Amino acid sequence: MNSLVQRAYNFNAGPSALPLAVLEKAKQELIDFRGTGMSVMELSHRSAAYEEVHNNAIALLKELLSIPENYEVLFLQGGGSLQFSMVPMNFMKPGEKAGYIMTGSWSEKAFSEAKLFGDPYHVVSTKESQYRRIPQFDELQYNPTDAYIHLTSNNTIYGTQWKDFPVTGDVPLIADMSSDILSKPFDVSKFSLIYAGAQKNLGPSGVTVAIIRKDLIEKANPNIPTMLKYSTHSKNNSLYNTPPTFGIYMLGEVLSWIKELGGIHALTERNEEKAKLIYEAIDQSNGFYFGHAEVESRSLMNITFRVKDEELEKKFLAEAKKEGFVGVNGHRSVGGCRASTYNAVPYETCKAFSEFMVQFQNVNQ
Repeated sequence: MNSLVQRAYNFNAGPSALPLAVLEKAKQELIDFRGTGMSVMELSHRSAAYEEVHNNAIALLKELLSIPENYEVLFLQGGGSLQFSMVPMNFMKPGEKAGYIMTGSWSEKAFSEAKLFGDPYHVVSTKESQYRRIPQFDELQYNPTDAYIHLTSNNTIYGTQWKDFPVTGDVPLIADMSSDILSKPFDVSKFSLIYAGAQKNLGPSGVTVAIIRKDLIEKANPNIPTMLKYSTHSKNNSLYNTPPTFGIYMLGEVLSWIKELGGIHALTERNEEKAKLIYEAIDQSNGFYFGHAEVESRSLMNITFRVKDEELEKKFLAEAKKEGFVGVNGHRSVGGCRASTYNAVPYETCKAFSEFMVQFQNVNQ
C-alpha cells in the first residue's frame, strides 16, 4: 500500500469496508482491463472479456457456498429493498398466505411490501423485547399451505443473528442475507431463495445476489412486469439488460480474495476473533458499556451497544470520530453505538477499537 495513504478505521454499516488488496487490484486494472485498452466499466456486457468476469463471479460464489446444482445464481439490481417486493409479487398468489418472522426493521419493511400483494402474517415477532433476540425454533408456528416463510438472517440495526436456520419442509424458506452472507457456513439447501445486497460482505453497492432453486422459478407468477420476474434473469444469465458490470467485477474480486484467504471457514474464524475483541470490552466493563442483543443472539457482523449515560455516550462517539473510527454511531432509528465488523474489516481495526473502548472507560468511569 502507498505509505502516504491513511486508511480509516471503517465500521460503516453499508456501503462498508472492501478488502484493500481488492481495491489495489482494481486501481491497477481501472484504465486498461487485462489488455483491452478499456476500463471494465467501458466494456460491452456482451463482450467475451466481460462474460469471463461475469461467469467467474457466479462460479466462485457457487464454489464458496457449495451451492447445489439445482440452484441458479442471479445478479439483480435494486438492492434487498426491491426483493421485498419481488418475492411476494412472484410467489404469493391470490388467496395464499406467507409467513414473516419478525426480528427487526428490515423484516418490518419486507412485511409492509408483502401486504401490497397478498395476505402475509407474523409467524412470530420479538418486537416486544425491542428485537433483542432471535426466536427459538419451537416458537415458529406456520401453516403447511403457506406460499413461503421469510426471515432476515442478520439484523444490522439491533445486532442479532440467526445461528442456525429452521427446516420448513415443503414450505419454501426465503432469507434476506444482505448483511451476513459468506460470514459463516450454512446449508444452502434449507432455502428456496436467498437474496443479498452486495454492499456489506460481497462488494460495492449496486449489485444484488439471488440464489434461487430452479423449481421455485418455474412456480412463479407469470403475470408481472418482465424485469421483476426471476425467470427473466435466469433465462438470460442475468444479462437481459445491462447489468452493473463494475460492481460484478468487484464482487468477483472479493470472492477471489475470500478463496485465497481459505474460504468461508477461514473467514468465520477471523470474524469470531474480531467480534470477540469488542464483545469482551463490553462484557468486562462492569456495566460501563452494555449490549443491546441477548448474548445467545449476538451478531458477528453488527455489534450494538450503549454507554452507561447519555452524556458519556456523546463524548465516546465524538472521541471515537477524532481517533479515526468511522461509522460507530448506531442507526438513526435507535441511537447508541454500533461497530459493523464485516468480512473485509481487518482484525487490526477491531483491536484498535477495543483498546480505545478500554482506554475511554479507564479515563471516564
